[in-house]
Amino acid sequence: MGKQPNLYAFNDISALARTLRTYVIQCQDAGFERHGLFKVAVSGGSLPSTLAKALLEPGDGAPEDALHFAKWEIFFADERAVPLDHPDSNYKLLKDELLDKIPKPMGRPNVHSINVNLLDDVQEMADQYQDALMQSFAAKDSVKLPIFDLLLLGCGPDGHTCSLFPNHELLRESDAWVAPIEDSPKPPAKRITLSLPVVTHGTKIAFVATGAGKKDIMKQIFDTEEGRSLPCGLVNEGGADKVSWFTDNGAVEGVGFPRRGSL
Repeated sequence: MGKQPNLYAFNDISALARTLRTYVIQCQDAGFERHGLFKVAVSGGSLPSTLAKALLEPGDGAPEDALHFAKWEIFFADERAVPLDHPDSNYKLLKDELLDKIPKPMGRPNVHSINVNLLDDVQEMADQYQDALMQSFAAKDSVKLPIFDLLLLGCGPDGHTCSLFPNHELLRESDAWVAPIEDSPKPPAKRITLSLPVVTHGTKIAFVATGAGKKDIMKQIFDTEEGRSLPCGLVNEGGADKVSWFTDNGAVEGVGFPRRGSL
């Protein structure tokens, strides 16, 4: 058996957020050591509010508990082809939940949003977002895949993550870093998403999944053969022990996969 993902379960969101904060700061500091920046990809859904709980709490003042947002470079793991102030926008969600609430002394991250002039052409939008990745991570012909310091992802009730959906042809995309999708089974239909190889190539990959509504899909992902072919299962498979799941007890009720005690 190969290396497996790490599954952490907490009594409540507050306990989850405290450990998630420690984990994110460890990833941040490792990124600073590697290249002086923290390059992170973020999804939407309930993730930004949990992330805000983790990152906006006052720290203990110790150097190892310090966030330096001015050295963060934030990309979106997926984005909907909507205006940036639209309720479906992942940018708006992150802005409302986290970005607008960061105290000024902590600095402002460099956030890469989509080009809203391309809402009607998601292929061009994906190409342009890939160009932004290339500028940050080096030209595409010099590196096969970008290596994020951390990808922060969610898990849908069908096992999708980013805008990678079960049985969708995009799961087989192996060349593009950023791909368009025009037939998302979940509205809005038009989106862009990081491809699966980019996700699994990250230095660290974290899922946040909370609430009893997740327990059935979590059981499928972790305890069944079919679950391994779901998008979240494919990330577990490709990322192995680089992957960590931060869950509450409700989300993993009945899941047989062993939990880890601490980071």
